[in-house]
Amino acid sequence: MADELGDNRVDVVVIGGGAAGLNGALMLARSRRSVVVIDSGAPRNAPAAGVHGLLGRDGMSPVELLERGRAEVRRYGGHVVAGDAHAVSRVENAFAVSLADGRSVRARRVLVASGLVDELPDLPGLQARWGRDVLHCPYCHGWEVRDQAIGVLATGTRAVHQALLFRQLSADIILFQHMMSPLSEDEVQQLSARQIRVIVGEVASVQVNDDHLVGVRLTDGTAVSRDVLAVSPRMIARADLLAPLGLSVAEHPSGLGEYIPADATGRTDVSGLWVAGNVTDLAAQVGAAAAAGALAAADINADLVAEDIRCAISAAAPVVTRR
Repeated sequence: MADELGDNRVDVVVIGGGAAGLNGALMLARSRRSVVVIDSGAPRNAPAAGVHGLLGRDGMSPVELLERGRAEVRRYGGHVVAGDAHAVSRVENAFAVSLADGRSVRARRVLVASGLVDELPDLPGLQARWGRDVLHCPYCHGWEVRDQAIGVLATGTRAVHQALLFRQLSADIILFQHMMSPLSEDEVQQLSARQIRVIVGEVASVQVNDDHLVGVRLTDGTAVSRDVLAVSPRMIARADLLAPLGLSVAEHPSGLGEYIPADATGRTDVSGLWVAGNVTDLAAQVGAAAAAGALAAADINADLVAEDIRCAISAAAPVVTRR
């Protein structure tokens, strides 16, 4: 990622070089738009061994997928720049994107695909196993842990739903009620019908041996063996850099976390600024994020075409003189 920021204004700056940002940049570059991607190089799925559920690329490592994406953007004249976008602000009729190292670039439009941060429960040993044998998504990682002993750590209202999804993949599921409120009669009935065991009691720590998760320990000292632990993190959109524009995160209707609201194409309440991927769709997998980036890019390009036409008409308008 050796591309450098130029001194001139570009059509579009894309903040975030994941699936959404790179696919958006690819669409824009193929439309002959000048585009710069600013990428911090810290993808959310970096701990995962492979990307799954992505047609034609199932099992590919996240690193390889992004390397290919960056190469494709560059093939069409786009630039991918290593750096942390620090703030986005208005400058005249454009945007100024400032990087943490002092560099900056101006753009007519901005696509924010900065992703999100997973806030995990504060349990010793949990963070270190994240993306390996501490998981959250049955569609991303479920096949790889099929038929194993899976524990579901209740961290919110969706724990029962998560346990029922993982039950499709293994007959050995335990729901650790942890700090969750008492289950309803309907939830108890559903779990019982699928032979999912429920353990009441707070989990104190995750137990690891030889770089493998082996179970959890409750606050009363009880050890429960498990091969895998499923957790639903609270997901928070990376949106601090948009504060100068007055755009902030909102609580997602699902209760999963905080996101940036936008319409179906990714348009936000700030004119000229779009969002795509997990920054606005907390549950989007790689394929959905890439598709959202493409959709946002098409809308951005159409918006720029309309502006170019208005400017051309204005420039060509005859000068009327009065006598």
